[in-house]
Amino acid sequence: MSKKPEATIETLRISRLAHKGDGVAETETGQIFVPFTLEGELVSAKVQGQRAELKEVIEPSEQRIAPVCKHYGACGGCSLQHMGEASYKEFKRQHVIDALAARALDVPVDDVVLCDKGSRRRAVFAAVKAGHKVLFGYHTAKSNMLVDIEECPVIAPEILKAVPGLRKLAGEILSHKGELKFTVTTTQSGLDVAITGMGKNKEKRYFDLSQAAVANNLARLTVDGETIIEIRAPLLVMSGVSIPIPAGGFIQAALSAEQAMGKLLEEGLSGCKRVADLFSGAGTLSFKIAQKSNVHAVESEASSLKSLMQGLRQAQGLKKVTSERRDLFRRPIVAKELDNFGKGYDGVVFDPPRAGALAQAQELAKSPVKKIVAVSCSPASFARDLRVLVDGGYKIKRVVPIDQFLYSPHVEVVALLERVS
Repeated sequence: MSKKPEATIETLRISRLAHKGDGVAETETGQIFVPFTLEGELVSAKVQGQRAELKEVIEPSEQRIAPVCKHYGACGGCSLQHMGEASYKEFKRQHVIDALAARALDVPVDDVVLCDKGSRRRAVFAAVKAGHKVLFGYHTAKSNMLVDIEECPVIAPEILKAVPGLRKLAGEILSHKGELKFTVTTTQSGLDVAITGMGKNKEKRYFDLSQAAVANNLARLTVDGETIIEIRAPLLVMSGVSIPIPAGGFIQAALSAEQAMGKLLEEGLSGCKRVADLFSGAGTLSFKIAQKSNVHAVESEASSLKSLMQGLRQAQGLKKVTSERRDLFRRPIVAKELDNFGKGYDGVVFDPPRAGALAQAQELAKSPVKKIVAVSCSPASFARDLRVLVDGGYKIKRVVPIDQFLYSPHVEVVALLERVS
């Protein structure tokens, strides 16, 4: 095996930012990536190969600001807290522009829609034992080490308030070698907590887990997919409809982001009578669409569809909503189904996982669907899918970045398309 290059301390000028937010220094030996730096800065860094560790900012950028969290730099959750708002928004917008340009798509991109601090309604924590201490928090960047968090400006206050109690619970159920994952979601009924990683140890801890759920006033506690106790059904309101969410199921990270998407749906699907909501989850967007159009929600996860239909039973004043369980990666809705002899869909929404929806985009490109709203958390797969649609006769009317992953390099994107040929 080849040895790692020896580390050296070097003075570097940052010429630009990479898509993951690291500063890039151009040197005679190639590019060096330095986290927590900004374009134009002169820095001292410990360099090892193409990666470097920031030691000192010698000449700071005017856009540099003080981070808002004491754990910044150690915690791997945030990497852009040192960036002023103007450069932060432009960085995320440029990420989308560059992804589109890589697919030869030259279209205007709106300003970034920002979410507020403390608006993330779901957090995923890790927990381990370190000697007699329990560490409960986030992994450090590119490491299995944990930062034991005391504060977090990103997550909802009620999640942060619950951390001491969840840390105590972790200490009671952890083995000395294992790691647990806690997915914590805010709901109208209280916190919904899903723990994974207990394995057979769960069977010995049913009573302790139930007692802890009551002591921490949780709405529901689930362990490795099994509901231990449900004191109150964990409900989320989606476009006025209360949905009992599946444990750990997909939701939009911030309510303000979901509302911004709702407005774009209204714009992009204006006049549509029949809409297919593909990768619908538990109805994050379906119920918004159903305020004005008939909707067919398609999703592969049975638990999500069950939640959608349970919510539908309580809903009032909506157009017709139907559902179908289907793996759209393996079996996309083909062009003939979308058309259905002229009685099919005049609008489609798709919001796939990070891998995108290439197979489905290829079928849409061959279909007569008039309007499409594309949503993605990956600008790269998003641009790839849009290229297929544009080649198939669609025009991109609008592209809007939505920042619901505050202080990270990730960005959500929504595009509105119409068939022109």
